Amino acid sequence: MSMRTVDWTALRRRDAEPAAEGLRERKKRLLRRQLSDAATEMFMERGFDAVRVSEIAEACGVSEKTVFNYFPTKESLVLDLGEATLGSLRTTLADPDLSPVEAVLKILSGELAGITSWLTEQDDLAQAKNMLLRFGMLIGSTPSLRAYQRDMVDQQVAVAAEVLARRHEMSPDDPEPQIAATALLALWPIQFQALRRHLNRVRTPEQLHDMVSADVQRAARLIDTGLTSLAPARHSK
Repeated sequence: MSMRTVDWTALRRRDAEPAAEGLRERKKRLLRRQLSDAATEMFMERGFDAVRVSEIAEACGVSEKTVFNYFPTKESLVLDLGEATLGSLRTTLADPDLSPVEAVLKILSGELAGITSWLTEQDDLAQAKNMLLRFGMLIGSTPSLRAYQRDMVDQQVAVAAEVLARRHEMSPDDPEPQIAATALLALWPIQFQALRRHLNRVRTPEQLHDMVSADVQRAARLIDTGLTSLAPARHSK
C-alpha cells in the first residue's frame, strides 16, 4: 500500500459533506481536501522542508497563489484539522446539557473514531498503523510544525476559556477559566500519546479505540474533580 493509494480524507469525518451545499461550495471544499492530502503525502515521502508549495500547487493543477488562498501557511496544509477542533470547542463546549469534561470527551471521541474507522478501511492494517506513526514523527521532527501546533493549542485554549467564562458568567481573563481551559486541552496530547503507545500493541482498531478511550477517561476524571469547583470568585468588600 503506497501513500498514493491512502484515503487521507477518511480522517476528516467532522468535515462531512453539508446537507445543503451549492456546487461552488462543494468544489472549494474538495479542492481544500485535495491540497491538504497532496501536501501530506509529499511531506511524508520527502520531508516537510524538502517540499515547496509550488510543487504542491503543480501536483493539484492550481497556482501557488491558490494554495495560499486556502491555507495561509505551509504548516497549515498538514495541520489543517486544528481549525475543526476550534469549531468543535466553540459549539460543543457551549452545550449547557454537557459538563465541560463531557463536552471535550465528546470531541475527542469523534476524532478518535475517525482515526480508528480510517484504520479499519485500509487494506493493510500494519502499514496503515506505520503511516500514522510516521505522520506523528513528521510533526515531532519538524520545528516549524511543532511551533505551528503550539500556536494552534494557544488559540484553542483561548477559545475554550472564552466559552467557559460565558458559561459561568466570568471574564476569560479570570484564573479559573484560564486554568480550566488549559487542563481540558491537555487531554489532546493524552489521546495522541495513548494512540502512539497502544497502536502496535493491539490487533484491531476496535481494541485500539477502547484502550485509548480508557486512558483519556482516566485523565479526564482527575480534571472533572477540579472543574466541579469552577465558579466566580466572591470578593468581600
